[in-house]
Amino acid sequence: MGRLLTRAQIQRLVATYGREVLEHEHMNIERCCYQHGNVTTFAHSIRVACLAVWMADRAHLWYRVDLKSLIRAALLHDYFLYDWHDWDEGRHRWHGFTHGHAALANALRDFDLNRIERDSIANHMFPMTPMPPRYIEGYLVTFADKISATAETLSPDRFNRRELPASPSHASIEGPSC
Repeated sequence: MGRLLTRAQIQRLVATYGREVLEHEHMNIERCCYQHGNVTTFAHSIRVACLAVWMADRAHLWYRVDLKSLIRAALLHDYFLYDWHDWDEGRHRWHGFTHGHAALANALRDFDLNRIERDSIANHMFPMTPMPPRYIEGYLVTFADKISATAETLSPDRFNRRELPASPSHASIEGPSC
């Protein structure tokens, strides 16, 4: 890839390489849960995937990055499939430290993951988790997640939440939008 990718090209790459993940029925749960501010876990995951691809492109890492693994890991990094804001008798009290492993367990149940994807999902919360990612894809997911989470948390729109569907069966289908 010689020229820098446009936003539309990045969105097409995420839609193409992430199709299996994006079309999985359990992604409807992510559409029904807020992650940061007024951004759903589904939208956050797409933002992380798009930003990770953008960073790889801008750093000219195409000969060092497995694009499909990068996109799939980014889309699955928060595949914990619960709303961590809901009261649950304290089970999610340590969400920031534990959700990478919950996401990995769910992703392993629903998808065939390679070593890059597994490592990137499990270690994306470094330094809150003790092990850093082993692969460049994991670092890209980690950095993209931190940047996206910060922007979403500090956004002036964070208090303007729309009502989300209570049940995953009522979730509308959103396409990749960075």
